[in-house]
Amino acid sequence: MKSLRRQPLLYRDTSDFTQIDYGDVIHVDNRYFLVVGHTKEGRFGIDEQPKQWVPKVYDLESGERKILKLVFHETFNMKLGQFNVTCYRSPEKEGRVLELVHGNPMFMQGYSTLDEVGNLVRILDVIQGNRLDTTIGRIACDYERYLANHVEGILRRFQKSVEAIIHLHNHGLKHGDIRRDHIIVDGADGEYRWIDFDYDFYLPERPFALDLIGLGNILLFILGRRNFRPVDVLEDPELGEKVLATLHVDDLALLSRDRIFNLGKLYPSLPKCFNDILLHFSVGTPVIYDSVAEFADDLANCIDRVYG
Repeated sequence: MKSLRRQPLLYRDTSDFTQIDYGDVIHVDNRYFLVVGHTKEGRFGIDEQPKQWVPKVYDLESGERKILKLVFHETFNMKLGQFNVTCYRSPEKEGRVLELVHGNPMFMQGYSTLDEVGNLVRILDVIQGNRLDTTIGRIACDYERYLANHVEGILRRFQKSVEAIIHLHNHGLKHGDIRRDHIIVDGADGEYRWIDFDYDFYLPERPFALDLIGLGNILLFILGRRNFRPVDVLEDPELGEKVLATLHVDDLALLSRDRIFNLGKLYPSLPKCFNDILLHFSVGTPVIYDSVAEFADDLANCIDRVYG
């Protein structure tokens, strides 16, 4: 634990979470939690920053490590083709997801409770493991060996993660913030666990669209082992100007146009059926997926075709 900057305080009201510091104690659900740090996360190209509303804690009675999520409201807008999408944090929605997935190993575990003034605090179990992107980044080999020796296992686990999202959608709930750093690879068994369900979005025309796009982004990262922008292609000595000259706007991401989805132009050895799935998320696609179930079916069929 970091050195204390002042005398510790006891908080039963977590409304002003910015005042809660190392060494303070949070009292909720008749439990006392000692704050020992904060989780960190990067977003929108910004390096990882502490999330003051998500303290790391110890239960002072049991000694267990936990993560608390305090109420933090945030809203932003984004464009999805012709649609304007309002995205926002919803502690209540995360609480409903936690209740639904209780005992389901594909998701982080925890429960919601109220503090003294009615703020919805989520008490979460710690998953011992690493982020999916970190795990993939540590695989030390060239791309061809990665494709031949590692991708099948990653994809088969990711399949189960996709099915888990379908389970949420079948119950009218979204994950809300599907990203490659929101899958934790469990250090005990290697299985994938979804984390962080507090984002929601309002898009009645396509209510699960952002979850679907997030899954496409993760598949892109798995199959490419990284994300490629056009400038990355130019700077890569194995690709360079020759490959860059083959790329068109149609090969870029449908939503943000900041990454290349037509991986077949970068890696000819990538099985065509996988690249065809990726192209559904590109500017040039004539047909987009209507549901995660459609995406899951194509992914399953391709895995069976390539790996048997």
